[in-house]
Amino acid sequence: MSITKTIVNVGIADTKIVRSPNTIRTLGLGSCIGTVLYDERRGIAGLSHILLPDSSQARAGSISEMKYADTAIPQLLEMLQEQGARNMKAKMAGGAQMFQVGKGTSFMRIGDKNIEAVQDALRKLNIKVVSSDVGGNLGRTIEFDPVTSKLSIRKRNQNVFTI
Repeated sequence: MSITKTIVNVGIADTKIVRSPNTIRTLGLGSCIGTVLYDERRGIAGLSHILLPDSSQARAGSISEMKYADTAIPQLLEMLQEQGARNMKAKMAGGAQMFQVGKGTSFMRIGDKNIEAVQDALRKLNIKVVSSDVGGNLGRTIEFDPVTSKLSIRKRNQNVFTI
């Protein structure tokens, strides 16, 4: 008997969850952060493709909870808990500096701000980041397998590696 395995794709400013043996993937992380929360024992995982750090600057009525670190991470946790997940761990990747900027140009350092915002949101929820691959200047595609709890990462023009 063969088990069918599905790859669930997560778009920009989107969040989804999977149960093993399915995997979850997001493409094209530049300054965005791919944040995986998972319960190893129950074989359930969720992935948020976070675009920006903070929802406080969003125009009223235009906020998408999954777009911002401060709203997407708590929402992802709630979604997983509704499906029975309890003992959460986190892995994250992305936050690259995709454009060259001069010194003192902090408004363009979205990758760094996203990294800090995701780490802060996870800290507030008491979720430990067990591994990460953040920063640098290369985009990433990531795929998480809840069976192995491994996050596969492919950077532009490089081989796949896992954390």
